[in-house]
Amino acid sequence: MPYPQLDRSRLAIQPLAARQNKLCIEKMAATPETPPQNLAPESAALVHETAERMRAARRAGSPVMLSFGAHTIKNGLGPVLIRLLEGGWVQHLATNGAGIIHDWEFAFQGQSSEDVRGGVARGEFGMWQETGLNLNLALLLGAYDGLGYGEAVGRLIHTERHEIPERTRLLGDLTRAAGETGCGRDGAIPLFDHAAAAADLLAAMESGALRPGVVPVPHPHKAFSVQAAAYRLGIPFTGHPMIGHDIIYEHPLNSGAAIGRAAQRDFLAFAANVARLEGGVYLSVGSAVMSPMIFEKSLAMARNLARQAGQRLENFFVLVVDLAPSRWDWSKGEPPADSSEYYLRYCKTFSRMGGTMRYLAADNRDFLPALLHQLDR
Repeated sequence: MPYPQLDRSRLAIQPLAARQNKLCIEKMAATPETPPQNLAPESAALVHETAERMRAARRAGSPVMLSFGAHTIKNGLGPVLIRLLEGGWVQHLATNGAGIIHDWEFAFQGQSSEDVRGGVARGEFGMWQETGLNLNLALLLGAYDGLGYGEAVGRLIHTERHEIPERTRLLGDLTRAAGETGCGRDGAIPLFDHAAAAADLLAAMESGALRPGVVPVPHPHKAFSVQAAAYRLGIPFTGHPMIGHDIIYEHPLNSGAAIGRAAQRDFLAFAANVARLEGGVYLSVGSAVMSPMIFEKSLAMARNLARQAGQRLENFFVLVVDLAPSRWDWSKGEPPADSSEYYLRYCKTFSRMGGTMRYLAADNRDFLPALLHQLDR
């Protein structure tokens, strides 16, 4: 017997312009040209080592991957990340669902970050029309077009529009799949997956009263968007959400199926670059859960394939950056279970992965500009 479910169609969704925000991107965005500060000599030495590892990876044709938590965006570091992409220093970016949202809100309205405590108390936290509608629709359309999570949102910001297909086209996708007896494909997407995404989109159009056609969505601050820059440059920016963790799940247009399709594509794109990480660099910045969890699963799959091919995947460099100080020497392996250091998940997981791992206790506002400064020398 099905359990009762909350009916999101009954929620009072408010316009985003009614929300008071804590952050304004034009006032607090980092300037890549500003010299870095606040790093101790031993920390600066580790930044220098990381830059040299990245240079070596570029010479070897191996990827540099950068995964980060949402505070990297909230701290106004988008311009620094964009410079790393444009300079060819990073070949893959990854973040969680919140990082996707803050990047979009900055691009759309120049502001982000609401009062969580007050919003929850008033029963209005996260219930904002433009954020919920545009991100959920971007993911529905992206899943239909075979895009990943971050790519779908990056396309929206870069093109500043949604293109909603005609119902007859979507119904035709369903008809073709119904008559298919084998495992056909519709372009780059398996036929049945494409039909399922078409069904998701049809259902959303019905429930949200969405009409086919081009829907302009201006993003006057898109120059600050890392997702838009990655889409423009053709560099993977992958989104790794968790169901129910982000405010877009509160909006009635939200589709778990579309999110699953787009996020799965991004996870496999992430894993594909991990599989190329021999001689490369992986940077994990301010991500206590998402980055270590997706990395260990991806590395397990990559080594499974490498072993079948008689190859190894052992020579890579991992730098983990977070605020918490650590007294443990992670080059010696993980600490005993009765040590508080054992529960630094973002260190413990990476210490188990092989390769060379370093930990840097630093604010991302200090680390990323310092790294860029080293690379731009």
